[in-house]
Amino acid sequence: MQRFILGKKNQIALINAVLIAIAFAGKLLADKPGFGHAGISHWVLMAASILGVLPIAIQAYQALRVKVVSIDVLVTMAVVGAFLIKNFEESAIVTFLFLFGDFLEKRTLEKTRSAIKELTEMAPESALKKMANGEFAEVPVDEVDIGDILLVKTGAKVPVDGRVISGEGSVNEAAITGESLPVRKEKGSRVFAGTVLDNGTIQIVAERVGEDTTFGKIIELVEEAQNSKSKAERFIDRFSKYYTPAVLILGIVAWLISRNIELAITILVLGCPGALVIGVPVSNVAGIGNGARNGILLKGSEVISDFSRVDTVVFDKTGTLTVGNPSVAEVEYYGDNAGDTGEGLGDNKTPSVDEVPGIEETLTVGETQGIDETPAVGEAPGIYELPAISEKSAIDKAANIGETLSIDEVLGYIASVERESDHPLARAILEKIGEVTHSPVESTEVVKGGGIVATVNGHRIAIGNAALMERENVEIGEKAKADLARFEKKGNSLVLSAVDGKLRVLMGIRDQVRPGVKEDLQRLKKLGVKNLVMLSGDNQGTVDIVGRELGLTEAHGNMSPVDKSVYIKKLIERGQTVAFVGDGVNDSPSLALANIGIAMGGGTDVAIETSDVVLMNSDFSRLPHALGLAKATAGNMKQNISIAVGVVLFLLAALVFSEWMNMSIGMLVHESSILVVIMNGMRLLRYKLKLK
Repeated sequence: MQRFILGKKNQIALINAVLIAIAFAGKLLADKPGFGHAGISHWVLMAASILGVLPIAIQAYQALRVKVVSIDVLVTMAVVGAFLIKNFEESAIVTFLFLFGDFLEKRTLEKTRSAIKELTEMAPESALKKMANGEFAEVPVDEVDIGDILLVKTGAKVPVDGRVISGEGSVNEAAITGESLPVRKEKGSRVFAGTVLDNGTIQIVAERVGEDTTFGKIIELVEEAQNSKSKAERFIDRFSKYYTPAVLILGIVAWLISRNIELAITILVLGCPGALVIGVPVSNVAGIGNGARNGILLKGSEVISDFSRVDTVVFDKTGTLTVGNPSVAEVEYYGDNAGDTGEGLGDNKTPSVDEVPGIEETLTVGETQGIDETPAVGEAPGIYELPAISEKSAIDKAANIGETLSIDEVLGYIASVERESDHPLARAILEKIGEVTHSPVESTEVVKGGGIVATVNGHRIAIGNAALMERENVEIGEKAKADLARFEKKGNSLVLSAVDGKLRVLMGIRDQVRPGVKEDLQRLKKLGVKNLVMLSGDNQGTVDIVGRELGLTEAHGNMSPVDKSVYIKKLIERGQTVAFVGDGVNDSPSLALANIGIAMGGGTDVAIETSDVVLMNSDFSRLPHALGLAKATAGNMKQNISIAVGVVLFLLAALVFSEWMNMSIGMLVHESSILVVIMNGMRLLRYKLKLK
């Protein structure tokens, strides 16, 4: 019976309204000839009061069973009190306003949760699965297993996370990244569940299904975040736990002192903390919803609160401030004795261009007359194209180093080691080396913040920075030191390669700064960020150039992941509220240590699990939007608390200093205040960063 009555609350509110309207019409017409007695209106109002209080009383009873004095308890007691003193008009109106207000609250709150509803509706329900007979058949997405081959046609949703094995097309990844521009997919490309194939036809192999997909994790994360509670919310919950009984006691004390039961029951209505209880959650739900729509995952209301207070943002360089698509700009080769003598190839000297057959001299800037544009790689002084295989053989022949390892063999070993890495610098090196003969890698050791050491055909190969060379006891000669200084001065990232303890290859690698990053960093400053810090494993020269270009407060190079964590800890100990922005994989210690860890381009499990905020694509402009949204949400919470407290104080003051305040007016103002805080919170759904 209780469930039936609670399920019909909206219908009861409607009947209540009709009965109240009939009663008031009866009162107005009571003095007219032929319209009966005014007492009929009292009976109608009594019926409205009894009917209206039923669902409220049931909810009050359920609350008291778990030892909670809820708002429903206060309203029930107020209505019963008004009924006992035969103030049927007040009791009927209060029940209607409470029920109608509850209806409006639920409707408006549903809109604040519209973002998660939209996400859920994007979830695929079926898939075209390749069956045993080779034909594709439509099956529920729950019946898809890892390794299954699926067909996705134009306009269809990608049902699982997987990889394209045939076909090509453009995919709208808005469900994951918040970016509606289509992304081209071809053989080998990754695709994500919930995205839509705008055009083309592709076959994919399932790699993650169901709740394990990136889309599934996003929905789970947003749901958990919207149900989480901040410190302010938890405080208000504790406050309400004691505040509501205090209002009840105040009403009883007022009756004992004044013997005015109408005053007592009016206090019960006016003291209801509905707007205060709902004000903070509605702001958080709307803020998190806005983020989800824009590819920004905010992990709960506590994260929003901390994020809004950030005054220092620390960045990794590669893939965060830079594009993350580096290319080899300069190369130097060294002979077997280069580490010891500091000289290049051959007889303790790098052979001149004229001495090597088949290699034309590279023009210097002064000789490239009539060329105004920036010289390409290979055209600027000191920037050399990696020679083709035949040219490298010519160098080997001219240098007469064939007794040990040829440059071809060295590059083959380097490529063999680097092809097992997914680091951006490894991809750049492989692209530059091109097609070479690969050898099996016998063992591999990844040195955090240093590089990689491996064994290939019995040779110890070390590829990484100067710190790794020092660890491997590779001596850097004078010629190599000069090259290192020259490369670093030009802003190159330095990758040194040694074979059996001897330096053989030095590569200078460059990565472009992301377009628009400088402007986005200025937006962060306008949002109150005082310190912009870059921590990078790259050499200090490159870091300084990027730091000056972007106008950073600090820029530190040659830092390992441990060094970054130690530095962040020092910033926090100084009293700064620190956000760290990285890729979510290599920088997981820093993401975990910072007050707020922010992973960019986070389509990985590590990014989603380690960080507090996940920017689901690599659009750097999402970062100032995320910070602005957090600040707007925190500000909205404070506004709602102020509105709620202000309304209660106003009502109590009106009760003391005015004669017009009564239960009905109090309930009307109370319910109106709840709607005001909900509508105020809903403004966050339309939030857009407006800083220019």
